[in-house]
Amino acid sequence: MTVVHALECRSISKVFGGLRAVDDVSLAVPTGSLCALIGPNGAGKTTFFNIATNLFPPSSGEVHFFGTWISRQRLQDIAALGVVRTFQTARVFPGMTTLENVMAGAHLHLRSSAYSQMLWSAKARKEERRLCAVADELLRMVGLERYRDTAATDLPIGAQKLTEVIRALMAKPRLLLLDEPAAGLNDRETADLATLLRAIRDAGMTILVVEHNMSLVMGVADRVFVLDAGRLIASGTPQEVQNDRKVIEAYLGGSVTQ
Repeated sequence: MTVVHALECRSISKVFGGLRAVDDVSLAVPTGSLCALIGPNGAGKTTFFNIATNLFPPSSGEVHFFGTWISRQRLQDIAALGVVRTFQTARVFPGMTTLENVMAGAHLHLRSSAYSQMLWSAKARKEERRLCAVADELLRMVGLERYRDTAATDLPIGAQKLTEVIRALMAKPRLLLLDEPAAGLNDRETADLATLLRAIRDAGMTILVVEHNMSLVMGVADRVFVLDAGRLIASGTPQEVQNDRKVIEAYLGGSVTQ
């Protein structure tokens, strides 16, 4: 029986001028798993993410989402399929509260029509209350309930990052790609993020995260992929990756003797 993965990349490469940023990378993210993509600075992690979500077209290779080839599809079509991502730099909407930012993530799944919303019908009001309750629960899960009515642009950077993550969850993604979600978080916020990631994985969502925080990665990931200089040098469980000679060399530099 053929196994259909949430995300499957086949021989992906990306060349910028004479630089091969991603070099013949093949990997598969199992459905319902929480996987991490790690590597030293400049390893090609974010470029790989940009290819996986078609922000950059690959120079060669294919990207498949639940068995469907998605390369060269429009970004909005990919989002409609259930692929949602965040970025390294926190991106909150100005002029909106934290709660409103989170609720904005649900716009793809609104059930009431634009006309119904404009007239603020009973159906639109009911849907608003439902989404508000979901958003409030997510804010509570990551410890941001006290910022509910604060302008999102006034939040600390760590809180903005968490706001972006839970806004992405409001879109009900089938595959969630998180680019450096722990960047700028303090220890408590990182612990809240870890709890959230485990909870949404246990609820059946598939997650791929790029992250430099090794404590977070090793504590939550089912499987870890390691890039170095654009190439996939290792993959396996956190324990397997931690003990891999190539990974140790990539992070420490030079050769490692035993």
